[in-house]
Amino acid sequence: MYDELTAGDIKKMEEEIEYRRLVVRPKALEDVKEARAHGDLSENFEYHAAKKVKNQNESRIRYLERMIRTAKVISEDSAEDEVGMNNTVTVEFADDGTVETYRIVTTVRGNSLENLISNKSPLGEALLGKKVGDLAHVKVNDTVSYDVKILKIENTVDDGSDKLRSY
Repeated sequence: MYDELTAGDIKKMEEEIEYRRLVVRPKALEDVKEARAHGDLSENFEYHAAKKVKNQNESRIRYLERMIRTAKVISEDSAEDEVGMNNTVTVEFADDGTVETYRIVTTVRGNSLENLISNKSPLGEALLGKKVGDLAHVKVNDTVSYDVKILKIENTVDDGSDKLRSY
């Protein structure tokens, strides 16, 4: 697996594991116990639904633990004048002059609908290490590519507001 994660990503995962163990797990176990008390388990929808929720929670805990165990920890540090992890970058697309702002994050936090761009995406890879005024060439595949000009770089404080993706 060996996902690249920042220390902040790992901290969020550990917090989610703790929440799932201390809050979600006891409630799920209680729901299973209560549904089991309703009688015939073969036709008891509540029991099957409660078991499913319990199993999904346990699966998520195992997944997060495996992600942490196999992670390659990467630094969030970068030079102040160049694009790095957790920086917010304003770019202008060369082909039509459109201006967009993105934040560079790891793959587990990427969410294009919220302009959180993965460091492994074509745009994220092209932007990393660039400075204001640089032109970054984004290669999507062998036939599609485009250029963006970096207008502004902001150091973003990781406040933990963006969520980890669930798989």
